[in-house]
Amino acid sequence: MVADQKTVSPDALARYEMVIGLEVHCQLLTHTKIFAADSNQFGSTPNTNISVITLGHPGTLPKLNRRAVEYAVRMGLACGSEITRYNVFARKNYFYPDLPKGYQLSQDKTPVCVGGTVPVRYKEADGQTVEGAVQLHHIHLEEDAGKSIHEAGEWDTLLDYNRAGTPLIEMVTDPCIRSGEEAAAYLTEVRRLVRYLDICDGNMEEGSLRCDVNLSVRKRGETTLGTKVEVKNMNSIRNVQRAIETEFRRQVEVLESGGALIQETRMFDAGNGQTYGMRTKESMNDYRYFPDPDLSPFVISEEWLAEIRAAMPELPKVRYEKLLNQYGLPEYDAALIADARELVDYYEDICQFTTHYKAASNWLMGPVKAQLTEKTLRDKAFPVSAPRLAALINLVDAGKVSFSTASQRILPALMEAPEKTPEQIATEQNLVQNSNTGDLQALINDVLAAWPDKVKEYQKGKKGLLGMFVGEVMKKSKGSADPKLTNQLVQETLSNL
Repeated sequence: MVADQKTVSPDALARYEMVIGLEVHCQLLTHTKIFAADSNQFGSTPNTNISVITLGHPGTLPKLNRRAVEYAVRMGLACGSEITRYNVFARKNYFYPDLPKGYQLSQDKTPVCVGGTVPVRYKEADGQTVEGAVQLHHIHLEEDAGKSIHEAGEWDTLLDYNRAGTPLIEMVTDPCIRSGEEAAAYLTEVRRLVRYLDICDGNMEEGSLRCDVNLSVRKRGETTLGTKVEVKNMNSIRNVQRAIETEFRRQVEVLESGGALIQETRMFDAGNGQTYGMRTKESMNDYRYFPDPDLSPFVISEEWLAEIRAAMPELPKVRYEKLLNQYGLPEYDAALIADARELVDYYEDICQFTTHYKAASNWLMGPVKAQLTEKTLRDKAFPVSAPRLAALINLVDAGKVSFSTASQRILPALMEAPEKTPEQIATEQNLVQNSNTGDLQALINDVLAAWPDKVKEYQKGKKGLLGMFVGEVMKKSKGSADPKLTNQLVQETLSNL
């Protein structure tokens, strides 16, 4: 049944609250799979990144990828989780075509990370800003399944096993989230964290970060949890929020009309914004978990844990506070720059070559932002190095070129000619500002002499003509006049006439 959202009154909705737990799967950026040497590469030709181990042929034995464990521990340390020292993998048995072994290797009784929190900051529907933290239940390691492909108009299902065996961490929250806004803020922070830690690219469109929503409703004031419904198939943070909102309304509608909710798995249709039933939800007993006999338990020693901890990068909150305190940036600038590790790295590299910290921030949020894409940041492929951009910032601050000239003409030239300095380009293109008072005064005198009627209008109070005079001087200088000094000299000359 799909509820007609128009039938759910605001009063009915107000009588209930939603209780949300999220399961977030993050594909780890290892070169190979979690239990095999097959390539862990997205976008390859179907069924090329496979082997007899991935396909579960008789007699084959898995071997754990050490790097996948390190990445899981990194995430746990970032969230303040307790790291489990003695770990066991279990077989989670279910029979879908995209699971070639007939079971999934996962962690059941011994998740690698236990507890922890993820900080969130978001605006509620009424505009109030909320700061808090989402409580994690655990983070565990497992392997991904393959991919079933259903072509339009075809009855057959195609199977691509390239993804089978890709290492995942699954982050399971407590049922502590109370709104779609809070869920979206949590996902945003998780994506930021995995990118900072360089363990996952966080790309929901490609499926490297996926989220399942467990949602129930109950009357306000009640403490007993309602029937849990799982919602899948959301490929963006916005769609997760939409799915939560529509599923909340659906469940309230069912209860208000006297119906009963069932524990099930539903899919979200982004086209019509509705959820629809997929299957009844399995219980833990249905999976028949038992320790995998082919994998030895793995132990995280104190020495290994210390190594991982020592290699941890600074986290977003630390970088944000450094931008505020060390570089003196406003909160808005600091939040924007600290959003991506590559961006804040680039900013701090620039600040090694200039003390104009706010100007560097303005450049990143202005002219440079238009040229920076997520991919160029991630690949560190932006063609203007930090020393060259700092040199351009210093050139503007010294009054040798104007900001508009620097951003509109010199920056694009720097991108095309990586071997040249900003000063070389400014000199070659005759863009260096003329700050010689005598030269500028001669140009100003010529302009004012050419516009005697306009001069009289200015003297009668039409002060808006100042911009015209300055513009004419800039034209005569072919853009080389220092605009700030020109403006000052034009005003002084007019006042003395």
